[in-house]
Formats: sequence, C-alpha cells, structure tokens
Amino acid sequence: MTLLLMLTVILLPFAGGILLQLLRFRNARQKQCYIFAYVLINTLLTYVLLAQGPTELIRVINFAGEKLNISLKIDGMSMVFAGLVSTLWPLATLYSFPYMEHEHNGRVHENMFYLFYTATYGVTLGIAMSGNMLTMYCFYELLTLVTVPLVVHTLTREAVLASRKYFYYSLGGAAFAFIGMIFLIVYGDSLAFTFGGVLNPEAVNGKEDLLLLIYVLAFMGFGVKAAICPFNSWLPQAGVAPTPVTALLHAVAVVKSGAFAIMRLTYYSFGADFVRGTWAQYLLMCIVIFTIVYGCSMAVKETHIKRRLAYSTISNLSYILFGVVIMTPLGLIGALCHMVFHGVMKICSFFCAGAMITQAHANYVYELDGMAKKMPKVFACFTVSALALMGVPGLCGFVSKWNLAKAAMESANPLAMVGVGALLISALLTAIYMLTIVIRAYFPVSDSDGGKAQMLSDEIHDPDWRMLLPLALFVLAMIVIGVHSAPLVTFFTSVANGLL
Repeated sequence: MTLLLMLTVILLPFAGGILLQLLRFRNARQKQCYIFAYVLINTLLTYVLLAQGPTELIRVINFAGEKLNISLKIDGMSMVFAGLVSTLWPLATLYSFPYMEHEHNGRVHENMFYLFYTATYGVTLGIAMSGNMLTMYCFYELLTLVTVPLVVHTLTREAVLASRKYFYYSLGGAAFAFIGMIFLIVYGDSLAFTFGGVLNPEAVNGKEDLLLLIYVLAFMGFGVKAAICPFNSWLPQAGVAPTPVTALLHAVAVVKSGAFAIMRLTYYSFGADFVRGTWAQYLLMCIVIFTIVYGCSMAVKETHIKRRLAYSTISNLSYILFGVVIMTPLGLIGALCHMVFHGVMKICSFFCAGAMITQAHANYVYELDGMAKKMPKVFACFTVSALALMGVPGLCGFVSKWNLAKAAMESANPLAMVGVGALLISALLTAIYMLTIVIRAYFPVSDSDGGKAQMLSDEIHDPDWRMLLPLALFVLAMIVIGVHSAPLVTFFTSVANGLL
C-alpha cells in the first residue's frame, strides 16, 4: 500500500498533465479547476504518505545485483523536502492562473506549459523519496528534461539561449555526479542512503585522497543546480521564464533539489565523518563562503528585479551549503532550517515581483517609484519577505541564520568563523538590495528633491485573489515560524541526528 501511494504521488502529476492535452474544456475556468484539483489531490496524498512516518527501503525495479536498483524510501530528509514541495506547489499553481492569462502566448502554449509544470512536481517528489543514489540520480536527470521546456516557454531569443545554457550546465553537473555514484558502487557497501555513509573502510584504506577528490567533484556536480560558484550564471538568465516557473526554480524544485542531493551525498553516502577535517571540507567551505558574498554583491548592482532576486538566491543557497559543509548535526539543522524557510521567503518575493510585472509591466527597480500606493497589498507582502531575507528577529529568516551562525561558532573550525563574517556581510548587502526596492516604492523621488516623479497609470492595482491569497499565506508562515519555530527545529534536530 505504501509503495502504491509513493508511485501515485510521483506519477499523478504526469498523468494529469497528459490527460490535460486530450481533454476539451468549455472555458478557461474549467481547465484551471481541473489542474488545481489534481495538484491539490496529489498534495493531500503526499500528506497522507508523510503522516505514516518513515518507511523501509522498497525496491521497485532491480537491474543487477544488490546495488543497482530503483528504490523508494521515506525518512526524515524525505519528509522535510517532500513536505516543503507539496505545501508550496498548490499555492504556486493557483498563482500561475492569473499570471499565465497575461502571457502574450499563454493561450497557445498553456496546456503544454502545465504538462511540464505539474510533471516537475512529480519528479521533485521522486527526488525527495529516492531510496538510493541511483534512483535520485535518475530523477535528478529527469528534472532537467522537464524544466528546460518551462525555461524556453516564451520562445524568445533570450529564452532559447537561457534554456540552452541551463541544459548544458545541468548535463555537465550530472556527469560529475555520475562519477561520484560510480565510485560509491566500487567503494561502498551499497547505494542506499544510510545516515553516516556507506563507504567500506577496507576498500577505502589507502585511497582516502582519491575518494575525497571524487566527493568534491560530485559535490560541485550537484552544486550546479544549487548555483554554486563558478557554475551559477545559468540562474539569473533563467529569469526570462514566466514568474511561476522562476519562483519554483529559485525556491523549491531545481535549486533545492541540488542542495538536497548534496545533503544526501555528504551525510548519507560518503559520510560527514569521512570528510570532516580534510582538505576537501576546507576547499568546499571556501567556495561556499565566496558564493555567499558574491551572490549578494551582484544583487546590489543588478537593477532588473527578477535577476536581482536570482543573485539573492545564489547567495542564500550557499547558506544551506555552508551548513552542510560544517559537517556537524548543528550545521545540518541550520541547513534544513534555511532550505525550508528560504523556500517560503523567496517564493513570496518572486510572486510579488510577478505581480508587479503583470499589473504594472515593471521589470526594473527604477520603474517601481511610488508604486506601493497603487499596489499596497503586494508591497506589504514584499516588505515582509525583504525583512525576513535580511534576518530580522521575529521572522523565519532570523531563525535559520541564527542556527547557521551557532553551528559555525560551536564547530571549532577556524574557517567556519570566517563564514559567520560572510553571513554578517550578506545580511548588510541583503538589506541594501531588498530595502532599495521597498524605499523606492513607498518614498519616490519628488520634484522638490530635484528629481522627476513618475506618473503611474490609474490602471495599476493589486492583482486578484488568486495571486494575493498565496502571498498572504506566505507572509503568515514567515511570521508564525519566526515566533514559534520550536516544533520545526525539534523535528530537524531528530533528522540531523539520524533518528528519523
């Protein structure tokens, strides 16, 4: 029964999207109800599955021997990632309906768009529920194939170039990840995800440096989707995709799949004890710290709204990876916190940007002067997300940053202390690039200040409830988690200590 439920939540989004191509609807409202219905049903089934708790490893397809098989499993890590994905996807789908109505070619390609949009939901759940490295790798590759059509959706020259770059980068990263999997087959007892790692001490003896090199290559391979330097340039370019796509690319599906895969690689395949204290840990920590500062520095100078948020994502993803490379239970707790909380913060800010684009056709920061008067609800939500990303106490961003800093301070790793400094610098730069948008929207330059006030059209207003409801729920989540994060942190603590 558990296996059937797992296969259902992975395959239902595919089946629903394929059936969408065959059905004929009398109007757009009927089609939207159908799409939202099967996405919501899939989320409810996922909740039922997760409520049953951890499961044993279940083999679905056996290729050869004991190691090469497709297996599914629910453990603590699965519950965190699948819970995040299944919670955000219905809200993102609801938001996408009014947004796609504004797309110039939305009606022509809309059915195909939703086929890949919902298929991505199933593939991401497959990554979350993978029981071994081979299964996760297969879904990881499939994720690239189902998201490329979403990036290229508008069929503009920029979209084609962005999708091509995303595809090439992802294939290159997957090749390095594949090398890591091959070495796990040779030097590991199995490919199954086992907390503490699966490397065979006798097989590894005398070859530690080789295995550490392979770990670094695999880390960087999965890190391509997590937008780690120097493989991050695809992410800002992917902002040409419709906002419902970029929000999920930046907040949930693609980038978080990369971070999730790195967590699996570090704690469940190679093992944190094997890497901790080695040159590999210090090298990766240097790369991650540099990416944190680089991402937010680029965001400060970027004037395009979505690309600014994309650089912010690059920085914040390396917050997660910083927690991973600390390689302590506290570090993993901080990483899990930021993986979940950043998902909520970033999808809210992207959806606010999407509302600005559809309602006011504003793509650049300087086009937002005074717009808060026309769109007060959207900018109120954006302001909360900005404060949360900065790490203001009382909001969820503070909780994850506090746990990351605490883990770094207690690790006794000198380089981790440098990471704390990077977090502080990033917080300052985040305040600059996020509050610049907020201040310009609420306090535009006036003629008396020597500038020219922007004349805003009377047609600019807040979007309809399908866009505002997800934003309101995200804001509520940021506040509730910020003031009462104990249950989630307790759950993450159990996961980080291998108890779930």
